[in-house]
Amino acid sequence: MAKIALIGGSGFVGSAILKEALSRGHQVTAIVRNPEKITASDDNLKVQQANILDAGQVYNAVKNADTVISAYNPGWTNPNIYYDTLEGYRSIIDGTKKAGIKRLLIVGGAGSLYVKPGVRVMDTGVLPEAILPGVKGLAEVYYTYLEPESNIDWVFFSPAGNIAPGERTGKFRLGKNDLIVDDKGESRISVEDYSLALIDELETPKHHKERFTIGY
Repeated sequence: MAKIALIGGSGFVGSAILKEALSRGHQVTAIVRNPEKITASDDNLKVQQANILDAGQVYNAVKNADTVISAYNPGWTNPNIYYDTLEGYRSIIDGTKKAGIKRLLIVGGAGSLYVKPGVRVMDTGVLPEAILPGVKGLAEVYYTYLEPESNIDWVFFSPAGNIAPGERTGKFRLGKNDLIVDDKGESRISVEDYSLALIDELETPKHHKERFTIGY
């Protein structure tokens, strides 16, 4: 049983990770802006309010954990999503390091995955203009903050191009830097299977200081 600090546990992906972690007997502190959005109830669940843009508050929220999982997203409708993503992740990384926690699992994005040599998803023009600032912000976190980071054992786990509610099948493929597509050319994963694979990685680490991805 691990002690997990889960940042963003009330969001779409975060709430699925919370459910998966609790179902497997882990102790979870869900760190959120709005505690009332956490509707789960479990003896192994603690809810803590924190401002993720404040590294001191991050430190206080995560300091008793074994591992930090971040599903932080400042909100797709946030006009400052690009800058808040960068500021938030700087704070998360700094707070986690200050707390002496060595393992940080980050819910990454698919935008920086490659569809062919030298061409990333976010370079193809298929993504809606409205979400590009958030996509680019998360990609910048990966390139600027994580790739040079040597003092913490981080993982950037990119979902498939389409992540949606579905079934927890346990049948999926994992990869590294290339978008995974099925025999129809579609890139998809259920949020349930994504969460399953993330908690698998927490329980049995196979990736260290690198990005990996998932798809059917």
